[in-house]
Amino acid sequence: MIDKNMVMRCVAYQKGMGIGDVTIEDISDVLLKEDTFIWLGLREADTEILRKIQQEFGLHELAIEDACAAHQRPKIEEYGDSLFIVLHTAELADKNVEFGETHIFMGPRFLVTVRHGASQSLSKVRERCQAMPHQLSKGPGFALYSIMDFIVDNYMVAIAGLQDRFDVLESAIFQYRPSRQTMEDLYELKRELLLLEGAINPVIDICNELMRFHGGLIHKDVRVYFRDIADHIKRVDQAIHGMREMLLAAMQVHLTFETVRQNEVVKRLAGWGAILAIPTMVFSWYGMNFRHMSELDWPYSYPLVVGGVALCSLALYLRLKRAGWL
Repeated sequence: MIDKNMVMRCVAYQKGMGIGDVTIEDISDVLLKEDTFIWLGLREADTEILRKIQQEFGLHELAIEDACAAHQRPKIEEYGDSLFIVLHTAELADKNVEFGETHIFMGPRFLVTVRHGASQSLSKVRERCQAMPHQLSKGPGFALYSIMDFIVDNYMVAIAGLQDRFDVLESAIFQYRPSRQTMEDLYELKRELLLLEGAINPVIDICNELMRFHGGLIHKDVRVYFRDIADHIKRVDQAIHGMREMLLAAMQVHLTFETVRQNEVVKRLAGWGAILAIPTMVFSWYGMNFRHMSELDWPYSYPLVVGGVALCSLALYLRLKRAGWL
């Protein structure tokens, strides 16, 4: 039995206008109508429901297998008269970026989205498309563009969140508060940047393919929209590269500050060691237990030695203080 919680929305559109919700079992019958396509949204779909939509839409077995397994790389694959597209999604949650996947099946008269992991609802995308029936009348290609554009826009939101985290870490570094936690946060930020970069780079190739090929699936008037997505991706890529350069510089500055701090500690230890060397040398001299030491019988020898040690230690302390060692 199909879990209805996995089916977000299944709507039939005729000439760009919604003609009503459709059940999974009635999909094949609705597709017999002229100028009609179906837009089905699924969330964390299991094998049972994917096998059902495979029968209804005539999807390829390998594409269904990939959608069941999830954890796919971003890609576009052609199976006969349909496309299978995988996009990685990025969502900002508590200042951290969480990643998910959106699998898209598109044919001449259908569009199926399967969301896995962290991803926002596509209901706003559907509402936006329904507000433009003239564009939606050109088939599922415009809906595909709207979904991809929504995912790419969320990349910019993720970049903004990472930038805010970097600004906090950068402030901590330049306020001379280096710590192990700061370095760990910098590496975590770098890891998320690399994951985000891995998510966006294949999208440019996907857009280029959609602009040049698959004329039977994507209306010629819709192809130009994918060029706009490619431009957005290039801006995101530039932002990632810029932040990564700043991140590497911040790591180097952090390590430099840590080295300077350690040098300051070593200088202080060396300075106090030099001061303590004076009484150590004098006291070791008198600790050698020679039988004949003339100053031992002199009544002023003790205060003179103590005063001399104190004056020499004080003089060395003041000298090191002026040199910045203490």
